Amino acid sequence: MVDDIHQTEHDPSSEPEEIEEILQEDAVDIDFDEVVEAAAATVEVAEDEDASLPTVDAAALADLERQVAGLKAQLEDRANQSMRIAADFENYRKRTSKEKNDLAVQIKGDTVIELLPVVDNFERARSQIKPQTEAEMTIHKSYQSVYKQLVEGLKRLGVSAMRAEGQEFDPLLHEAVMREPTADHPEGSVIEEFVRGYQLGDRVLRHAMVKVAAPPEDAPSDADSGEGAAE
Repeated sequence: MVDDIHQTEHDPSSEPEEIEEILQEDAVDIDFDEVVEAAAATVEVAEDEDASLPTVDAAALADLERQVAGLKAQLEDRANQSMRIAADFENYRKRTSKEKNDLAVQIKGDTVIELLPVVDNFERARSQIKPQTEAEMTIHKSYQSVYKQLVEGLKRLGVSAMRAEGQEFDPLLHEAVMREPTADHPEGSVIEEFVRGYQLGDRVLRHAMVKVAAPPEDAPSDADSGEGAAE
């Protein structure tokens, strides 16, 4: 058995030959001279390509920069012009809208002013006519219903009647056609309303014609009061 063991032991002398065979089988055939020549050719091509690139002059570059800056300035100017045009158009739209609304209010007011005498006549008829019979009452109710429809239509348009009686006289709303000396009402207050005034929103369509309270005639004047105090 010892002999068998010795026979199976590895023979070191055969190792170099086996390694050389393996290297020969897997070896790559590289020609270093060819590699060097290829590298040199690549360098030459790169140098030729660099030489073919155009050179940029500093003056030309500065000129291009000026052109770019000019184009940027033009772009900003166009943008500013567009913004101004948009703002002007918005102002124009608001102005025309306001003018349109003002014109509509004016036309509406002028139309209502023409209808106010009709309203006055209905109110006079209601206060003066006293129906006695059933037939007269029927007629009275019929035209009063027309009056009611007219007034409701004016309200829908934004028309409102002034209530001047008992209020302080306001020249913007009232027109004093008479003054009455009295101690029963404060001086400058409206005692009686002869013709009713009307407004359309804030616009006065017709001033109220009124009677205004004045100081009593027998009341001492300021001058008389001063003389009495001096005595």
